Amino acid sequence: MGREVDLELSTSTDTTPKVVSTGPTPGGSAPRTPKLKVPAPISIPSPYIVSAPASQAQTPRTRAARTPGWSRNMTPRFLTPLGSPIRKALNFVKLDPQDAWLPITESRNGNAYYAAFHTLCSGIGFQALVLPVAFTVLGWTWGIILLTLTFTWQLYTLYLMVQLHEDFDKEIRYSRYMQLANAAFGEKLSKVLALFPIGYLSMGTCMALIIIGGSSTKRFYEIVCNPMTCSSSQLSTTEWYLVFTSAAVLLSQLPNLNSIAGISLIGAITAVGYCTMIWISSVAEGRIHGVSYNPELTGSEMQKILDILNAVGIIAFAFRGHNLVLEIQATMPSSEKHPSRVPMWKGVRVSYTIILMCLFPLAIGGYWTYGQLIPPNGGILTALFVFHGQDTAKGLLGLINFIVVINGISTFQIYAMPMFDDMESTYTTRSKKPCPWWLRVLLRSLFGYFCFFVAVALPFLGSFAGLIGGISLPVTLAYPCFMWLIIKKPKIYSPVWWLNWVLGVVGMCLSVLLIAAGVYVVIHTGVEASFFKPQ
Repeated sequence: MGREVDLELSTSTDTTPKVVSTGPTPGGSAPRTPKLKVPAPISIPSPYIVSAPASQAQTPRTRAARTPGWSRNMTPRFLTPLGSPIRKALNFVKLDPQDAWLPITESRNGNAYYAAFHTLCSGIGFQALVLPVAFTVLGWTWGIILLTLTFTWQLYTLYLMVQLHEDFDKEIRYSRYMQLANAAFGEKLSKVLALFPIGYLSMGTCMALIIIGGSSTKRFYEIVCNPMTCSSSQLSTTEWYLVFTSAAVLLSQLPNLNSIAGISLIGAITAVGYCTMIWISSVAEGRIHGVSYNPELTGSEMQKILDILNAVGIIAFAFRGHNLVLEIQATMPSSEKHPSRVPMWKGVRVSYTIILMCLFPLAIGGYWTYGQLIPPNGGILTALFVFHGQDTAKGLLGLINFIVVINGISTFQIYAMPMFDDMESTYTTRSKKPCPWWLRVLLRSLFGYFCFFVAVALPFLGSFAGLIGGISLPVTLAYPCFMWLIIKKPKIYSPVWWLNWVLGVVGMCLSVLLIAAGVYVVIHTGVEASFFKPQ
């Protein structure tokens, strides 16, 4: 008589199969084929693993199964692994403890809504107010053409960066722009190419926001204040800068990028609000008397070329925020089945649709209203006060300035966050522990008041805007194309290969021309160095 042999796995930690003997099968039939039951995965405790809920747990095919003899390399500094076998089984996002100590990657619960808020807040700014000035040099046709091409160009490079954020083959998330630059260009070359432009885009924007926000705060006070009831002693411009800076520093104590999502929502709403209110108010007042739309290029041939380059630079600089894209995407959870690029691109599409609906009417409506008479320095906002200050309702003018102030305080937070992250990473790298709350408060306060000091001490830095802007232009229009070529390695001579090479080279050439034009302006026109005399 045959005996049936069953394999039964113990439920204890000992996984050695046990043989259980049973009696003959009824009727003397042939024994059943034994079945092997696969044991459930063994839980591996780790102090850095944050597992997902059971309903969301995934067990995809591991890389070790695909490549025999493969072992995981050590994780580079600040880079979050994506595809380790444990991560795939448990779907966790925090393995490197230092990521959980820094403001950008401290929280990974972002979503498409948060991405839209942050992108919209960082994508619309005071640069958009001077877009009609570019039309005074380029005219209707070339102004609209270049504005459309630049918008499409920077949206394409933004798409490239969203796709480059995570590399599942190398098990890496590039959570900061400099990390991606290091991976593409090498550590030494990336510092030469990208370190200064990224620092300027963060710190320089914060200083500009202090100047604009402080001036708008002063103007708002003057509009709404009744001379009969308000104090006769007016604050100076420097003191208004200090008021604005103090409000921004107080709000900057929120711990991480996800915690300011509500602030970014307020910044996005106010940005859309003041852009819409300004161009609608200008168009509603009608074209001013004596308006002309004929481009006026005067002076020598060199001066005409410089004016054209300056107009192109104005359009290019209106689209900002690419230095924050990877940081925003880093706040989202990511797995091989649910990559972060999907919700991130959804948020980007929504936000840039709104940006498109704000910038084009602002540029076209402002130029239609003021034409060649628009002030070259202040743009459409200054033109509204100069030409329609007496005709427009006082309450509306006060509301516009108040919204500009709120937007400046909100935008300050997202542009300062990479600087906060960099300062705290220096501490965590050396001390091997999180930054204490009192040191975090001190560092952020020092950064805010340092920006205030520079804005007051060197108010003439705006004269170097063209020069520094030319240096930072490749961050938006050129570097993403070269990064895609180096990291993704598309087929040589394919359409994608040609497209990225052409856009990258043209972007670098445009940057060189703008830098040369900025140097020429500084040398031949001079700079009025009025230290500690803000206007």
